Amino acid sequence: MSQILKTKEPPITVLLIDDQAIIGEAVRRICASQPDIQFHFVSDPTQAIAKARELQPTVILQDLVMPGVDGLDLVSQFRAETATATTPLVVLSSKEEGQTKAEAFARGANDYMVKLPDPLEIIARLRYHSRGYIAQLQRNAAYEALASELHQAAEYVRSLLPAPMDVPALRTRWVFTPSASLGGDCFGYRMLDDSHFAFWLIDVCGHGVGPSLLSVSVRNLLQGAAPSVDLRQPGAVMTMLNASFQMATQNNLYFTGWYGVLHVPTRALRWSGAAHPSVLIAGPSGIRECESQNTIIGMVDGIAFEETLIDLDHGDRIYIYSDGVVEIAIPDGTVWSHSQFMDFMRTDALNAPSPIDRVMQYTEQLQGGAAYQDDVSMVEIEVR
Repeated sequence: MSQILKTKEPPITVLLIDDQAIIGEAVRRICASQPDIQFHFVSDPTQAIAKARELQPTVILQDLVMPGVDGLDLVSQFRAETATATTPLVVLSSKEEGQTKAEAFARGANDYMVKLPDPLEIIARLRYHSRGYIAQLQRNAAYEALASELHQAAEYVRSLLPAPMDVPALRTRWVFTPSASLGGDCFGYRMLDDSHFAFWLIDVCGHGVGPSLLSVSVRNLLQGAAPSVDLRQPGAVMTMLNASFQMATQNNLYFTGWYGVLHVPTRALRWSGAAHPSVLIAGPSGIRECESQNTIIGMVDGIAFEETLIDLDHGDRIYIYSDGVVEIAIPDGTVWSHSQFMDFMRTDALNAPSPIDRVMQYTEQLQGGAAYQDDVSMVEIEVR
C-alpha cells in the first residue's frame, strides 16, 4: 500500500478580474512584494471563467461593475463551475452598499472589499482566504489517499478469503462487504486432515488499516502451521490467540471471535466463542444458537478458554457472522438489534433460497443503501 506523503505547500495564486487596468497594476505591485504570491490579471470578464479553469487560483478578486457582464451573475457562474465552486471569492466594489453586499454573499462570495483598501489589508485577506482553501485541498487529497489505501486493504483482505467449497460432505458460501472506513473482519475455513473441518471468524475493534492488519495476522496464524497448539481443539486455539494478541502489545486493539471444528464422519462440532455474536444452526430438528462462552480476546491474560461439543444432523446449515450485519443503523435513528436479526432469520431469511442474499437485501433496505457502517461478514456452511 502506498503512503500518504506530505507535499510542499502550493503558492498563493491570485486571479483579479477587473476592467480597469489601473486597478490591475495597483494589485500587481502590492502582490509583487510577496515572493509566495503569484498574481494574474484578466481585464475581459468574459474570459474570467476560462482563465480560472486554467490557473486554479487559491483566491479570486472580482469587480462587481464591469461592461458587458453583471458582476453578481459572474459570482453565480463561478459557483456553478466545478473548478471554482469552492474557490474563495472576494468581490470588489467602489462603495459600501448593504444591499449589494448581501446579494454578493447570497450568490456565494466569501468576502467584500471597497477598492482599494490598505495594501496590508489586501495581503492579509489574500493570505487568510488562500490558506484556508489550500488546507481544504490538502485535507481532501489526504482523504482521497486514505480512501485509496483502505480500498487496497479491503481488496487484500478479500484476496485472502477462502474460495467457496462444494464437496460431498460440505458446501460453503459467504459474503464480505467492507465498510468505507474498513473494519477488522476476517474469516476462513479449511480441512485440517481427512476428518476435521475448521472454520472461524474474527472481528477486530475499530476501523482502518490497523485493525485490518491485525485481523490478517490472526488469519495467517490460523491458516498456517501452529505446532504449539492442536488446531482441532477450539478451546486451546482461542487460549493461544488470547495469549498471542494481548491488547497491551497490539496498540490497544482486541477482537471477538468464534472457532469451530467439525468432525465430518460423525458430524460432531466442537466450538469456542469469545464474546462473538451467537452462531446460528438451522436444520431438520429446528434452530439452535451457539452462544459465546468466553470473554473478548486480548483483554485478560492467562485465562483458559472453554469449548463446547454438540452433534449436528444431515442438512444442518451453520451461519457465522460479524456484528456489522446485526447492528444496522436505520434512518429513523434506531438500530436493528441482534434479537431482531434472529427473528428475521427464523421468520424470513431461512425460508429463502439463499438466506445470505436475503439478509443482505433486507439490511440494505433497512439502512437505505449498500454502504454499511461496519464490515459485514456472513458465512454459511451446509452439512450434507
